[in-house]
Amino acid sequence: MLKSEYQYRWEWQLRSSPEALWPLVSDTNRFNRDTGVPAVEVLAPGGGPLDNERRMLRLYRFGVPVEWEEEPFEWVRPYRFGVVRSYTRGPVAEMRTLTELNPRPNQGTRLIYQVWARPRNLFGHVAIPAQIGLLSYRGFDRAFRMYDDEAATARRSPLQIAGRPQLAPGARERLDRISRDLVKRGAQAELVELLVDLIQQADDMALFRLRPYALADFWEKPRRPVLELCLQATRAGLLNFRWDVLCPLCRGNRGGSSSLGGIRSQVHCDSCNIDFTANFDRSVELTFRPNPAIRDTPESTYCVGGPQVTPHIVAQQLLPAGAEREIGLALADGRYRLRTLSLPGGQALAAAPQGPERTRLTASEDGWPSGETLLNDHPILLLRNQTPGEQLFIVERMAWSDQAVTAAEVTSLQMFRDLFANEALRPGERISVGSLTVLFTDLRDSTRLYRESGDAVAFGRVLDHYDVLREAIAAESGALVKTIGDSVMAVFQRPLQALRAVFRAQAILANPSDQRPPLYLKAGIHAGPCVAVTLNDRLDYFGSTVNLAARLEGVSAARAGVVVSSAVMCDPEVAEWARPQSARTQGAAAAMRIEPFTATVKGFEDEPLELWALTPAPLDKEPSQKQDGTG
Repeated sequence: MLKSEYQYRWEWQLRSSPEALWPLVSDTNRFNRDTGVPAVEVLAPGGGPLDNERRMLRLYRFGVPVEWEEEPFEWVRPYRFGVVRSYTRGPVAEMRTLTELNPRPNQGTRLIYQVWARPRNLFGHVAIPAQIGLLSYRGFDRAFRMYDDEAATARRSPLQIAGRPQLAPGARERLDRISRDLVKRGAQAELVELLVDLIQQADDMALFRLRPYALADFWEKPRRPVLELCLQATRAGLLNFRWDVLCPLCRGNRGGSSSLGGIRSQVHCDSCNIDFTANFDRSVELTFRPNPAIRDTPESTYCVGGPQVTPHIVAQQLLPAGAEREIGLALADGRYRLRTLSLPGGQALAAAPQGPERTRLTASEDGWPSGETLLNDHPILLLRNQTPGEQLFIVERMAWSDQAVTAAEVTSLQMFRDLFANEALRPGERISVGSLTVLFTDLRDSTRLYRESGDAVAFGRVLDHYDVLREAIAAESGALVKTIGDSVMAVFQRPLQALRAVFRAQAILANPSDQRPPLYLKAGIHAGPCVAVTLNDRLDYFGSTVNLAARLEGVSAARAGVVVSSAVMCDPEVAEWARPQSARTQGAAAAMRIEPFTATVKGFEDEPLELWALTPAPLDKEPSQKQDGTG
């Protein structure tokens, strides 16, 4: 008698904990590849996106097309995940899978993998036992044992997974040449060797989207040199980079480009069915992959869902209208949010040891409760769907990964601007970069310098002062955006970086080593939101933050040192640095005079601004000089 449904249940006793196994086992894209599932393609539905992240997919097995509608994966990190697939073509009518990771009392994990498959026709009664019961099981067994071995190592990362690399013809010779060139240009030889070894040995999936800060953490090296190495390696032909535009909800890549010119400010996410505005400080991330001339890492998709596609989501559950479901979570302390895919807004959550152990959370058409709900760090949640339709419940961490190199950060690096001067936005495109610190400087009494020294000598000194500023700015992870006459505009991620850079430049210029007359800089610094644009074929910034920083440089004409806004002076890092009683910064603060004052500046006449003049001790020796009005 033929079965109406085939069920398979396998069990493994593994050494590693569920937490250690989860990133590997729940990476269903890699798992499907490792177990011999062919690559899949997404079919565009005729009526637009399907409800609650359902997808129409297709693969070919032995030349036979197999098509299905896939429900969204459901999971509770790090204990279980599963999916339901309803087939429209092929020998199977429906298949469900469930993976459970249960902690063992004496350490390790009891992993249970189950499959339920319902055949469509007679061929299905033959194919299911042969393919799933025999062939697939062998792949499952091999993959889970391999993941257990990988998870048992001291450092668990996809970057340490060995692949089956196929280098391009002549790649080894190119690697040798590029490695020598990178070291000659100042890259650390140890980092170059680590990067070359990774490209030659790592798995394709790990190399397809390299994140420099993840590399640095894996290698246990400082992040800045690794990022700079990736930029240099791209220029040398070892790597290619790509700008990924991330959805603010699912955080998936939704419109990446190999150049900034391909980035659009208005983006649509099909999975979340939302339109959003891209911004440099959160939405746009720079990633790298090997140059195909060294090693080709094709983008092959074996699964489009799964928990590791959205690792910030700790639980995802699909509930029919009127349904309830109880789940137990393991949460790190911090802030979370509960939302559903089709309802606006969400409910704010906070996890802490003192929170209640059981909490009821309800989705209704009336909206979400205001305020923040406190949870235990191992809470039992009762999810209730009190809407007339099906809802996909999502519990997600609010904190974004600190391993992302954002466009706001990298475009404010001097090395990036030097190596990729042609990287600019599409003409007319404007993209927010979040908060930046903007520095404007100008030479004091430059007209007198030209009159007393002569045009040729004075121009040479101006060029020299640009070099001093560029070096000081780059040393503080900033970037020189442009020069205008004797003026310089630079940007930084943090206010203290700008202060240290300008004080360093002022000290060098005011104390030349070649007996030439000293030069003195006026400077203004402000921090706040900016917008990135392309001007004169170069990436530039504009907005009220830029305008005010430029005005503060003018205010500094009547004062020695640097004039800063309240946004700069109230920055916690600056406030700590400026405290004389701080043992860590006593030297810097003790050699500085800090003078608060108010002033009205052009374009900001609504009310006087609270400003501060910061004067390093060396500039106290400078004689008071009257401005001639020409810079």
